[in-house]
Amino acid sequence: MKKICFMILIFIGMIFIPFSNSFAATPTKYPIILAHGMGATAQNLGVIDYWWGIDNALENAGFKVYKTSVNGMDSTRAKAISFKEQFFDILADSGASKINIIGHSHGTIYTRDAISNLGLAPYVASYTSLCGPHQGSKLADLIMNGVPEPFRSSLAGSMDFLYEWILGDSNPNSLENGIDVTTSYMKNIFNPNTPNISGIYYQSWAAKVKLSCPNIILEPSWLVMLVLEGANDGLVSVNSAKWGNFRGIQDGAWYSPGVDHFNMVDQFFGITPGFDAPDFFVSIAKDLQSRGF
Repeated sequence: MKKICFMILIFIGMIFIPFSNSFAATPTKYPIILAHGMGATAQNLGVIDYWWGIDNALENAGFKVYKTSVNGMDSTRAKAISFKEQFFDILADSGASKINIIGHSHGTIYTRDAISNLGLAPYVASYTSLCGPHQGSKLADLIMNGVPEPFRSSLAGSMDFLYEWILGDSNPNSLENGIDVTTSYMKNIFNPNTPNISGIYYQSWAAKVKLSCPNIILEPSWLVMLVLEGANDGLVSVNSAKWGNFRGIQDGAWYSPGVDHFNMVDQFFGITPGFDAPDFFVSIAKDLQSRGF
């Protein structure tokens, strides 16, 4: 009788243990850092999460995730320095030898600067760019060139006041932030001086609006960008978003109007019709895991 019971238990274990393990996620070899974009912080106004449900989805899937937060409006280098400081704090806290970086928007640019020019390269396993303006933005060109020189500084000063006193930036620099994402600066200054580093896996995705921006505030800029640069997400063109191993375009389900710049990170408040941002990020993490990162 004991032998029969023992055999039954073994049989049950053979059925249910593999079944339960099929739901268990294998974490990436190295932790993941999420780096936010321009005009925002990781926690806007102290209550609005930039990544909305993404970091929770990654953690629930078994991945170790950290978030950095830099000035919403500042030069690329100033943001890179701030990111570097937080990066090494995270590295020490995690006990890991390297980190996987996932950046969105300007978060793809200041992290590249930190990797290539500020000493992070030996500690970075992979770099993932989402909607990054690697070739600059003609929308930024239009704004920077469209404001007469005498008014540029005063307008930037007003934005600096807004970001410092309302959004919590420390000594922001909106003027430099605008210049640093123009096409001339990115193509002629930043990219030549910020090469990819051997031994780091670089990959990228773009987003594209097909019919109309789910976030209506991006509708005017999307239309302008269509004329200036073609397919885009409302702020960054598909062509500009390509860097390293280009993995493709996220434009949502067939019935979706498309995926705009904010939808890519689960904004506006998780309302992203035809596109599941948390699932997309989990798929990125699983792919990194399968590549040994």
